[in-house]
Amino acid sequence: MQTKPIHIPSIVAASSGNLIEWFDFYIYGFAAVYFAHNFSNATSPLLAQIEVFGVFAAGFLMLPVGSVIFGRIADRDSRKKAMIVSILCMAFGSFAIALLPDKSSIGDTAIILLLLARLIQGIAVGGEFGIVAAYLSEIAPSGKRSFYSSFQYATIIGGQLLAVASISFLFLFLSQSQMQDFGWRILFLAGGVLALGSLIFRGFMRDDSHKVLEAYSDRGSLSALFKSWKGLALVVGTTAGCTIGFYTITVYPKIFMINNGIDAFVANNIMLGALCVLCVAIPLVGYISDKIGFKTSLSIYLGFCIVGIYPLFLLLGSTKDYLVLFGIASFMCFMLSFYTAVAGISKTTLFPPHIRALGAGLGAMISVGIFGGSVNYVALQFKSHGIEQGFFVYFGVFAFISLVCVALIPKKRELD
Repeated sequence: MQTKPIHIPSIVAASSGNLIEWFDFYIYGFAAVYFAHNFSNATSPLLAQIEVFGVFAAGFLMLPVGSVIFGRIADRDSRKKAMIVSILCMAFGSFAIALLPDKSSIGDTAIILLLLARLIQGIAVGGEFGIVAAYLSEIAPSGKRSFYSSFQYATIIGGQLLAVASISFLFLFLSQSQMQDFGWRILFLAGGVLALGSLIFRGFMRDDSHKVLEAYSDRGSLSALFKSWKGLALVVGTTAGCTIGFYTITVYPKIFMINNGIDAFVANNIMLGALCVLCVAIPLVGYISDKIGFKTSLSIYLGFCIVGIYPLFLLLGSTKDYLVLFGIASFMCFMLSFYTAVAGISKTTLFPPHIRALGAGLGAMISVGIFGGSVNYVALQFKSHGIEQGFFVYFGVFAFISLVCVALIPKKRELD
């Protein structure tokens, strides 16, 4: 859809804004253990985490709403316009959380306001996925679409990496009690400032999507999307197991290690290193996937999820050796790259241009909203009932369903 040759500043602009939005969104997940007591009235630290991660999950439930709002803007008007509006929305949500009074000031209203701010963040980031996925897959040349599209998830992981690194950085200057008292607010404030700053980069984006979209009178409409219901169903089904694995590998290990006696600072740095491995692996696997096909790449990942995740978490809970813990987390992240490298192109390729951002975004965000945001919450619920291994049965079932959906993806696709 876009003019060739590829405009490198456009790739940087789309990817950098994506990084900042996901940093703002993920900082909640990584920092929740430090501010849970400020909003929850639970006497048990585990129950307080469950309450605050419940708000984390609620933010994910708004992802499909955001994908519809911003996906329609992207398909009706232009990719660039939708990206700019979504990042303004994210900045507002981040500033709101940074400035929220806690339960000591306003009682139970604190967690309600936290929920509302989180819902705004969910709407913003829900729209971001489909827009960026469509944009990067359209400007990439044939035969290199997995590689170029892989930068979307490389920057999503970069957002997680920046979130983990920012916590480690603050711990150089703040104690654990200071982080719990006010340090976490600095993280959200920085996220809001960075979101506004990314608008400068997006101003340099080249986008001629509106020229192609004008040919479709029903562009960005739900009626047009539902004509491609099979593609939408495949995206939902494929993403379900993949996204449970994504959050099980990138977010839950830190909580798992802390709850098994590993120092919070050490667990944070272990995940920092593992996410570095993932960030580097994604473009490499994207390049490989252009040779082997994204269906093969997805099958490798889901097969690993079915047979490999549970044994590795058993090992993760049985050792205190930091190098072993890092090795386990890094290996899981490397295997995850077989999904993240092709997550965008495997969805956008199923839809024509006038519903591409809407279809890819809504299909993905339905599953991410239902299954991704609830990973920590579901895992901690299983743990609180003394059946932590039940979570991995739950995960394995959905990974198998996704593997079946991958096999059903047609050979002839819209971007081929």
